[in-house]
Amino acid sequence: MRIGIICPSVPGHINPMSALGRELMRRGHQITFFGVLDSETWILSEGLSFCPIGDSEFPVGMHQENIARLGHLSGMAVLRYTLHMLQLRTTMILCDLPRALKSQQIDALLVDQTDLAAATVAQACEIPFVTICNALPTNPEPTIPPFFTSWSYGTDLWRQMRNRAGYAFFRYLRRPILTTIEQYRQNSHLPLFRDYHRYNSRLAIIAQIPRELDFPHQFLPPWFHYAGNFRTSTPSHVSFPYERLTGQPLIYASLGTLLNRVREVLCCIVDACMGLDAQLVLSLGGGSQVEEYPDLQKHALIVNYAPQLDLLARARLTITHAGLNTVLESLSQGVPMVAVPTGNDQLGTAARLAYAGAGVVVPRSKLNAARLGTAVRRVLTTDSYRERAVSLQAAIQRAGGVQYAADVIEQAMAVSIQEKPQAPGMD
Repeated sequence: MRIGIICPSVPGHINPMSALGRELMRRGHQITFFGVLDSETWILSEGLSFCPIGDSEFPVGMHQENIARLGHLSGMAVLRYTLHMLQLRTTMILCDLPRALKSQQIDALLVDQTDLAAATVAQACEIPFVTICNALPTNPEPTIPPFFTSWSYGTDLWRQMRNRAGYAFFRYLRRPILTTIEQYRQNSHLPLFRDYHRYNSRLAIIAQIPRELDFPHQFLPPWFHYAGNFRTSTPSHVSFPYERLTGQPLIYASLGTLLNRVREVLCCIVDACMGLDAQLVLSLGGGSQVEEYPDLQKHALIVNYAPQLDLLARARLTITHAGLNTVLESLSQGVPMVAVPTGNDQLGTAARLAYAGAGVVVPRSKLNAARLGTAVRRVLTTDSYRERAVSLQAAIQRAGGVQYAADVIEQAMAVSIQEKPQAPGMD
């Protein structure tokens, strides 16, 4: 089967999608990744075929410039700028993806849940598709706080009212994207959708988290699957000065590869760990260069990039931005966390981490070295955090990961071929 893959061209989405693509390719399927030109080298290095889209809207370098701007933002500004980029991406997908799917003779499509436009194109082209939640699932429910908030879970009335207000605010912010998609649907003689969930596949929705890490949903469809993290290996080209490890308990810190360009946060992390009987390894994730921090290198081992999974296997604690991939990789090693979320779904992931009891959250608005140091010492010295992390490690192993996700995809496509239903989500 010729399977296409489309997702935002950022590590938190490309990394898990690439792992899924390689597993499907191992099973004999032909895999083609659709993306902007800036992601071509990256996708090819993953061993996948690449088909460019958006050449005129996203010439070489433009996507990276947008990501660089995003790296300096925090809070609501992150969400607003992310939606701005998604608006540009939506227009590009609706314009270019139909032609690209036809040229590659795609039989089925894997669509990131954030790419509502790609789901609509699949329906218009009558191509069966499966929804992949590489980030937090965004399926709205009254008791589930919106993914971009740090709100706690609860079933009482005031929390449900708060959540409804949050979803309404998000619909307002996302209105330009939905208006663009609705115009395309109207021109393509597709039904207009009032409910967000109808943009998801009716064949399968696969989430890259274990059920135990999510808030307790009550209204997920039967075809929703919790699979756990897809990516289980670190790229071999990432080098690391292992000879500089001291043998002390290891604290691994990373702010990911997007929202990582805030110097004061990096300084705060180093200051918070000073005086501990531990070695801090700080990965900059490409947001800056080691040479920019000569003062901090006296107190921490700082690298531009790190073999994250290998270091997490040695770590006692992770200090993280609460990006979903880092959280999942830490839990896969049974490592508890201190989370300092910046924006978007990092806030919701951190809230779920605290709810699961495997970490402590320090809000950016309250971040200082003293408060972060207290959180670090609390997690290091309280057994329950590691115990909950180990419990979630077992839950991830039970979930099945990329193999289970590939099984679900193959079964869903087999049903689609046998029954030949109308395009998913059209009822």
